Formats: sequence, structure tokens, C-alpha cells
Amino acid sequence: MSNFTQRVLSVGDLSEDELASFLRKEGINLTPEEVRRIADILGRSPSLVELHIFNVEWSEHCSYKSSKKILKEYLPTKAPNVIMGPGEDAGIVYLTTHKGERYGLVIAHESHNHPSQVLPVEGAATGVGGIVRDVDCMGAEVIAVADGLRFGNPQGKYRERTKWIAGGVVQGIWEYANALGVPNIGGDLYFNESFDDNCLVNVVAMGIVKEKNILRSRVPEEAKHTPYDIILVGKPTDASGFGGAAFASEILDEEKEEEKKGAVQVHDPFLKNVLLMKKANYQVWKEAEKRGYPIGMKDLGAAGICGSSSELGAAGNIGMEIYLDEVHVAMEGLLPEVILCSETQERYVLAVPQEFTPEVLRIYNEIWELPHIYEGAQARVIGKTRQDKQYVVYYKGEIVCDIPIEKITEGIEYARASSPPRRVFNEPAYKIENLNQVFLKVLSSPNIASRAHVFRYYDTEVQGKAVIRPGEADAGVMAPLEEIGSPVGIAFSMDGNPFYGRISPYWGGANAVAEAMRNVACVGATPWCLTDCLNFGNPEKPEAFHDFVEGVKGVADAAKNLWLMEHPGTPVPIVTGNVSFYNESAAGKAIDPSPIVGCIGILKDYSKAITLTLKEAGNTIYLVGRRYDEMGGSEFYRLILNEMGSNVPKIRWEEERNNLYAIIEAINKGTVKACHDISEGGLGVALAEMMVNSRSKNKLGVEIDLEGVENPLPIEKLLFSQSSGYIVEVHQEENFEKIMEKHGAYFFRIGKVTNQPHLKISQEGKNIISLFIDELLRIWQESVPQAFR
Repeated sequence: MSNFTQRVLSVGDLSEDELASFLRKEGINLTPEEVRRIADILGRSPSLVELHIFNVEWSEHCSYKSSKKILKEYLPTKAPNVIMGPGEDAGIVYLTTHKGERYGLVIAHESHNHPSQVLPVEGAATGVGGIVRDVDCMGAEVIAVADGLRFGNPQGKYRERTKWIAGGVVQGIWEYANALGVPNIGGDLYFNESFDDNCLVNVVAMGIVKEKNILRSRVPEEAKHTPYDIILVGKPTDASGFGGAAFASEILDEEKEEEKKGAVQVHDPFLKNVLLMKKANYQVWKEAEKRGYPIGMKDLGAAGICGSSSELGAAGNIGMEIYLDEVHVAMEGLLPEVILCSETQERYVLAVPQEFTPEVLRIYNEIWELPHIYEGAQARVIGKTRQDKQYVVYYKGEIVCDIPIEKITEGIEYARASSPPRRVFNEPAYKIENLNQVFLKVLSSPNIASRAHVFRYYDTEVQGKAVIRPGEADAGVMAPLEEIGSPVGIAFSMDGNPFYGRISPYWGGANAVAEAMRNVACVGATPWCLTDCLNFGNPEKPEAFHDFVEGVKGVADAAKNLWLMEHPGTPVPIVTGNVSFYNESAAGKAIDPSPIVGCIGILKDYSKAITLTLKEAGNTIYLVGRRYDEMGGSEFYRLILNEMGSNVPKIRWEEERNNLYAIIEAINKGTVKACHDISEGGLGVALAEMMVNSRSKNKLGVEIDLEGVENPLPIEKLLFSQSSGYIVEVHQEENFEKIMEKHGAYFFRIGKVTNQPHLKISQEGKNIISLFIDELLRIWQESVPQAFR
């Protein structure tokens, strides 16, 4: 090391208590044991700058130190359609070939939970900002975002705070994505008391790239033979987001929320719009391609300059030299660890050949005039590659960091203890007298009712690629390459019921996968790949870690057993994702185990996609999928009986596959006019939602007779069981039934679409439900707005 001794920690001279006290004073979350391990790795005491580097790079958020072993053991990430799986900033799957050109679909999935609980607008906005950068820096055109949101009880003890957080999060999402010019393709929303102290904000972004133009988040191999510069692009560095990765890896303490606000970044979507959206970054890529220069690129997210530059270098098996005095900053007097590790938004780092550097700087600073768009924004050379695989950082002429680069990025790994928690859930006894009133109450649940209050803020039309918008079907659909004449479509759904996770983390994970796949199937798309964000409590608690492992197993088993269509035995690959731990309050209250899964579906012809809205009187209504005594975690049990139940829906792999494949073929063969999956609220709610879809102008109703439905159940369970299945409006009954039989799917003709705006359900000649559409619509539309006000 240099003579920068006043900022070197003498590890060997401190007791455990003294070292722990020092770390707390400096805001470092490393344990004394980890610091001594760092000293062993370096063969000396670390500098304070080095400690801050390891503090973020060894955080749970960056290193996956508790989860990486489990993820590698269970999750399937390979399949014939995978171009690039987990490991880069985003995953890529094959999309289509058009006029001899292969196109990839780029997708990334992250969480921004803790920041959104502390500063909802900024936390959610920067979550969107980070995820679109992940997709952009793979060389892709960003075409869509989506969000999975979990908030506390809007009628509970902390209702005012919950409503403030929920409103702020939605505001942050729409403010950022709308200004950036990226449409929202969908998402999902749940409220329950387990999220009172820890909201969840999971964000997804998607993009399109020609396979030959994919950029890698690494220094190219050519840097081993020719000098490469490291260029920082974007906003001037400030102290915002300093320690953000470490903050995301600790338990939230309400009493300390104020001091943690500095760990939340500050967004600027207008500057981002100039950098991506086929503008400045795109021009650099095209110029590099034209001149034959391989380049590397990475967004600055967790750990800032340090995280991005060290990961670029380590992935390229080469060292880095960073000069902090060359970094453009927003204020004087920033400490070196702040410059190096703060998470200031709207920044990228590029590795480019030195001879290409002047042109890169000219494109950003002169052609796109970054300094005139945002004060202090620019592109600057801040370092260069080095051949000895060291990560060396200079500040005011002194070396403040000198670490083998792979030691920064390889992280550490813990084998966490795991033991099953005690769960006691029972099936309740009940007696229901007025099913009409019960039905309306279930329909009014904010976990079921219309989400129009949320997605009406989102721009779903920008870019002109929308085919089916949020609220019109179980999945959003886009035509990403229509402008070049390709008919390919993509569908997206995001799912994960936290009440299932409370009863059984395993079936919570499995159901999240199955429902996401069902939802894309309901528009006619073939499930093509999965993403996951695994949201759990404190992994240092054996019970919480057991829940995590079970949740991962559930996700993995569903992906492995539901298969990639036309590839029997091949899992649907999980190509990107995230783990979010420490979603627990200082009092020890953890969230419900919450794996949130995204599914991308592919349509060969987007014009064949269908919605869930009833289409024409006289068409036949079919039930696809057997009903089971599975109401654990259901809205019926919780709202009507104030019970949780124990019989959580189980996915029967072969039955689920058969139904799924049959539905996809039936829609693509043109036999189906509308389709809706059975999930929250059960069969009855699915029928009502097909009538009252928020954008529908039809005033159609249904007459349903449930007599003879297989697996006879009490009428309440037949109506409200949340076992998987579909409600299908069919206009070619014979062809539809042949397809169902071909795939071995269970189906039953249960009724007709009528010209009367009336939901009528009967059994054995007895009228069970009789409600008019106007009443259903009012109830369905009022609930979610009330949860935000």
C-alpha cells in the first residue's frame, strides 16, 4: 500500500468489540470475522476504501452469499432457446428469425424493496431506472417494463403509511417510465399485513436485440493485446445511494429510516432518455460496429463505479486502474469511498480501445451534448485496463485500493442453517346462507378487484407496439418487430400469491410459476422463459432460510415439470432474477414468503392473441381443469371466515401440462374467443371478470349450470376453490373438444354467453348466484382506489 496510512484499519490491533464498534461508526455492515477474512486475503490490513468496497461487494445484494449455492443446485437455466442465461446484467432468449437475421429477447428482473419503503417515489423510480439500464447495456432496444407490487394492509393499523407508500411507488413508476418513453406491459398487486413494514417493488424490463449485436458486460478479449480506456458516462457523481447495496441487505428499522434515506438514489429519466432509447448509447454501439471495435458496457447500479468497473474487468479476466480525481462529481470534498461506491443514477461505464476513445467522448459530449442536458453530466476517461489482474484505485496521487480483482467479485458463501418453522393451519368449518352477498364481498377484495386505478397512470401505448394492454387479458401482448414486418408477438405475466407462501413456501413457488404460465397461455402464447425475484426474510434465521429453500424448490420443480412446449422433459428456463433477503422489521416481523415469477410467452402471429372479455351471445362456456378442495389462502376463507385454511392449491404436473398445451392449441386454431385463468377468487370470480373487464363495452352475461362437474364439492368450494384451471368462451365446440381430448385435458361444458347483463349460476335446478353486471362492475371498480386513498 501507499503511505495513505491514516485511512488503513489495523485489524490485528483491535479486539472483536473494538472492531465491531469501529465498523458501526463507519456505517459498514461487515462482521468482524469478515474483516479479518479480508485481511487474510490481502495479507495485510485493509484501507477504509477497501473495506467499503467489500462492504458492498460482499453484501447479500451483490454476492448472493446465502443463496448462490441453493440457486445453482435447483434452478434450471439452460434450454435450446437460451442465448444467455444468468450471469450478465440481463438474460437473453431466442425470439425469431426475420429475413435471415436472428433476434433475441432481453429480459431483466430486480427488486427495489427497501428503498421504496423509505422513499417510495424515489425508490420505485430508481428501480425502474436500474432495470432498463440492465437491458440497455446488453445492446438492446428497451421496449417494455412491468412491476410486481406488495403493500401492507390498507385498512390495518398502519393504513395511512401503507397508502402513502403505495401511492408513492405507483407515482415513481409512472413518472420514470412515462418520461423515458417505455410502455408498461403488466404486473400484479397484493395487499396484506405482512408487508406493513416491508413493501415489495419488483421490476422487470424487456428489450430486443439482433443476436450479432449483443454487448457483453465484460472487457473484451482484445484488451489483453491493445490498451483499453474506462469511460464513465452520465450524471456527475454525488453521495446519493452510498451504501445502497448494503442497505438492501439489512433489516429495516423504522427508527433509523430517516438516516437511510441517503442510501436511496435520485432519478432523472430525461437524461436517461438521451442516453438510451436508440440515442447516444446506440450511436456509440453503431460506430463501434462500423469501425470493428469490440467494446464492453455495464450500467452503474449496486456499488457504483467500483461494482461496475471491477465486474467488467473480472468477467474479462483483466485488471483495472481507476483514477478518482478524473471522475466528474457534483460537489467538492467527497471521500474516495463515496466517489467509488455511491450509486448515483443515470450512469454507465464503458471499456473501449484507446484509439476509439476520442470518438466516444465526442458522441456523448458534443453530438448529444450531455453537459447541456444536465449540469455536470458528461463522458470522461476515469481509468484503463491493466494486465496483472489487480484492481487499483488512485485518489489525490495515492493508491487507496490494491486488490486482486477476482477477490472483489467472487464474493463469499455461507452455508446457512435450515429448519422448518412450526406452521399450524386448519380447514375451517362454515355455514353460508347468502351466496350473493358473499360473492360480492370476495369480488371487492383489493387482491381481486380491478387494477385500473394503478395502470391508468402508466403509458401503455408509447412506442406503438401494444397489442393487448394491462387489464384486457391475463397477460400483456406486444408486437416488438411489427415495424420490420415480423408477425411475432410476446406476452408477459407476473405472479406470486403471498398467502400460498404463508401456508407452504414450496407450493407458493410452484403456483407462481404455474399461474404465470397459465396467464400467457390465456392469450394464446407459448411459455418461453421465466424470471424470478425471491423475496424472503432474514436468511440468518434457520426458519426463514428453510422457507427460502422450499420456495426455490417449488419454483424449480414447476419449471422442470411443466416443460418447454414441444421439448418434452426440457424445463422452461429461468434466465434472470434476483434474491431479496432481510424483508423483515426490526421487531422480527417478516413478510410472507414471496417468490414473484415472470413468464414470457411467444406468439408466432400476434394477431391470434385473444383477451378475456366475453365476445358474443350464444357462444359456449367451458370449464377446463378439475376443481379440488383447495381453498387454503383463498380470498373466500380470509374475507368471509377470517381464516387462512390449510389446503393450498397443488400443481399436478401432468394435468397442468395437458390443460396448458390444450388451451394454447385451441386458441391458435381459432376455436376460442375469450379465455381467463382460474386463480384468486375461483371459478365464480373468473366468470364475473370476463363480464366486467374494465375496457369492455359489451353488456353480455352468462348462464352457468354446475350440475355434473367432476369432483363434486360443496357449492362454496366449487365456486371459490383456487385450484388451477380456465374459463373459456368457445364458438367451435366440436373442434375445441377434439383438441382437449387430444391433449388429455379435463373439460366440461358449463353454460352459455347471453345478451342479458346478468351473472346466473345454478346447480341441480337451484339458483346459486344471480347478480347484474352494473352491481358487479361497481364493486369491482371501487376497491383498489379506496386502498390508495
